Amino acid sequence: MNFLNNRPSLLLVINLVALLVCIALLTRVYNTMGMSSTLLLILVITISLTASLLSSFKRQDQQLIQVVRALSNGDNTLGFSHNHPMRQHFEGVKEQMQSARFVAERQSEFLKALLVHVDLAVIVFDVKGNIIESNPAVVKLLGKRVDHINELCHIGTVILAAQKNLQSTVQWQHGEQEDTLTLQVSIAEIQGQERKIVTLQSIHELLINKEQQAYKRLTHVLTHEVANTITPLASIAQTCQGLIPETLSFIDEEGKQDLTLALNTLASRTQYLGEFIASFRQISSLPMPNLVPTQLATILTRIEILHRQQLIESNTRLTIDIQNKQLVMLDSAQIEQVLINLIKNAIESVKSHSNQQLNLVRNEMFENHISLTIAQNKSQQLYVEVADNGAGIGEHVIEMIFVPFFTTKRQGSGIGLSLSRQIMINHGGDLVYLSRAKGACFRCIFG
Repeated sequence: MNFLNNRPSLLLVINLVALLVCIALLTRVYNTMGMSSTLLLILVITISLTASLLSSFKRQDQQLIQVVRALSNGDNTLGFSHNHPMRQHFEGVKEQMQSARFVAERQSEFLKALLVHVDLAVIVFDVKGNIIESNPAVVKLLGKRVDHINELCHIGTVILAAQKNLQSTVQWQHGEQEDTLTLQVSIAEIQGQERKIVTLQSIHELLINKEQQAYKRLTHVLTHEVANTITPLASIAQTCQGLIPETLSFIDEEGKQDLTLALNTLASRTQYLGEFIASFRQISSLPMPNLVPTQLATILTRIEILHRQQLIESNTRLTIDIQNKQLVMLDSAQIEQVLINLIKNAIESVKSHSNQQLNLVRNEMFENHISLTIAQNKSQQLYVEVADNGAGIGEHVIEMIFVPFFTTKRQGSGIGLSLSRQIMINHGGDLVYLSRAKGACFRCIFG
């Protein structure tokens, strides 16, 4: 019954039977009648049946090729008829392929979702340096979209030179901030092709945290070991100084003066060391900022009013350029302290530079100038820039300016810039120095 319902098979059987009948008749007629019109008619019918049979086989073959090709391309719309003998096998293969493709797609979607949400920057390169795959963390870390290994500059050179798995640390300039990255290169064969899987991660904050912990441990030693000794020494020196009677006789007056000078020196130096430790404690115990949405422009206005008298006395012109008015999450008191430190340094720098220039060239006026700018950098980070036309900072000390207690001033404490940078880091940003052809330039960058 199934055979009768299978139209292609039924037609094939009919054609074969008719062809066999025609061949038998053709043989019989040829043997009895020889060449005749009846023989020719049967011959034509035989050729037609043969052509029909070949055409049927060809159609079946083309249908099979089209169905298999569509299946390999993921097209499930084509198939065999309900009674086709290959239909059951075809449906089984189709289900297996659909199941395998579904599993592969789920795994692919899972891996893509994992790459999107992971903070680790992952890039996959081919042997020519083209990017096969990357995740959004790459743009966030590097500050730009990367399409080829050449766009990674010196990092790309290290990756290309790697002939085996590699782990290293590299420097990367992200806007005005220099970042320290860990670089890991893994070489693997994927889908028959050699690929380099590169992971990048910033350790800038980790290094800063280690630095802070070192300062805190050092502060702990200073406050508990040194401060506890300095305080009684200062007290004893002052007590001894007060106990020296006016009528105390010495071999000569110079001996008494030497004793008084020694006690005064001891008292003043112990007092200075106490202040030194108090300053160090200020850096290590800086409170975390109380972040509130604030307009930076209002802070600059207050800063300008606060320094107006100093600017007049130092003959310095202050300009404010506000290119961006968006709100920023910050602690107003701490940010004001940062700007006060920077402007104080700028005023001292332009004043000192102006005096030096006047000593070199008489009867010529030099305009002292300090500029405050609010803008965004290429990484869309908001910043406040404090620039002056003073002497600037020597290249040999630029790397040391943010080290606590390092100073080039005779009366400086060396904590202003380090404290200011610590405040900016606690705000999720940084304080950086930008080299300029003339003068100094500091940027308070907000993350």
